[in-house]
Amino acid sequence: MNTATQDLPTGQDQRINRLEKKALLSALWLFVLFNFIFRDLHEIVKAEFLADALNGIYDGREVTDAMFLLGGIIVEVPILMMLMAWVLPVRANRWANVIVAPLFGLILIGAPGDLDDYFHIGLMLIALAIIVWHAWNWERSAS
Repeated sequence: MNTATQDLPTGQDQRINRLEKKALLSALWLFVLFNFIFRDLHEIVKAEFLADALNGIYDGREVTDAMFLLGGIIVEVPILMMLMAWVLPVRANRWANVIVAPLFGLILIGAPGDLDDYFHIGLMLIALAIIVWHAWNWERSAS
């Protein structure tokens, strides 16, 4: 038996590797989601945030139903990507992650904030870069 044959994973090994990759991508999207939620959640304890919220103001703008809808759509992206990591076939999974992660990163870069917000955004951008890297380098033979 030559070494090239020994290095090829069996069908079982390929299935395990595919499940491990899906679990990793899902976990990274969960990390992004938690950071996204807690980035905003801890703002509630600030007196100026509470005062603005009581007056229907967020980041200097009036809070509207459209803003709530947009916020819901944005937070749904990592939730949906956690699910898609498990249900999409490998090729579609690869492209979904390679496309969606940078787009979500662009949303984060444009987000207003203070030092702790930038900390969370930095962590999310690192996680999104890791998502793209892992999805891009997913074994083509796994398809």
